[in-house]
Amino acid sequence: MTPKVVAPAATAAGAGAATGPLRGTHPAVRIAGTLGQRVLMLVVLLAVVFSAIELLPGDAASASAERGESTADLAERRHLLGLDRPVWERFISWMTALPTGDLGTSARGQKVTELLADPLPNTLVLALSAFVITVVLSLLLGCWAAARPGRLTDRTISHATTAAFAVPEFVVSALLLALSLWTGWLPAVTVTGGDGRPATWTMLIMPVLALVIPQTGWNTRVVRGALADQASSPHVEAAHLDGLPLRRILMSHQLPGAVPAIATGIATSTGLLFSGAVVVETLFNYPGIGTVLAGAVAARDTPLIAGVVICAGAVVSLVLLAADLIRHATPGVRA
Repeated sequence: MTPKVVAPAATAAGAGAATGPLRGTHPAVRIAGTLGQRVLMLVVLLAVVFSAIELLPGDAASASAERGESTADLAERRHLLGLDRPVWERFISWMTALPTGDLGTSARGQKVTELLADPLPNTLVLALSAFVITVVLSLLLGCWAAARPGRLTDRTISHATTAAFAVPEFVVSALLLALSLWTGWLPAVTVTGGDGRPATWTMLIMPVLALVIPQTGWNTRVVRGALADQASSPHVEAAHLDGLPLRRILMSHQLPGAVPAIATGIATSTGLLFSGAVVVETLFNYPGIGTVLAGAVAARDTPLIAGVVICAGAVVSLVLLAADLIRHATPGVRA
């Protein structure tokens, strides 16, 4: 008998268990409580970002200093940037302005919202394209493997997806770059037009593939594990005893019950998708927030780094909230 794939499903179940204290309450209250938890986690993450930048050697004033500047010039720049104030005070000021849509001013004196106006949509296009393709491929491969449990197809998909997930995005990107340079079939780097967008849609293919390959590996395991868990359910066993076709059992009995675990597992991987996008964008010269973030870290530009974090965190939180809604809306499932 082939052992079940339980790790991804257990991960998804663990994510749902986070709302355990809210069991038995009204769905709206549970969702509000979950949303409150997401917001609190985002605030804690931003506090960690401010503290981590403070611990790095140097600051925004010294990072942007020109040769020959005096100590008095650096002190004046630190005062103008507010770096002479305690980090907790700067964090509270930044958080207080956040509800108004003000993400602060960068170390170069530009509004963070203006600096992110062009890169953020580019990253969202890249991430959304990779996300949609990943979901479709993961469902197809996971269902295909679950329809043939223990057979060659199931084992092949299992080994291939495990290998795909084990390879980091930067390695996949490097291999795709080498392939592109060798064959010349697709652009190896991204060239932007006058509007700040990629000049042609083909320049999206390689960065999207670099994100899709590892993400599909993980999420296929999530789908396969969730379907394997459903295979031992009483209603699925009853369907087998009734002699229903395997495909009908999979699509009508296993998959609907597995949807909450699948949705939660895929949603929790969006954080990895965004972190991978930072690496992929840098390697492919893609005009997204990855390039902005790399420059901001080098410049110790705390407001700009926090602006990138809050934008990415908001998107991930919305995806997680959608997964929560799916889980709450599924009959027989309780968060």
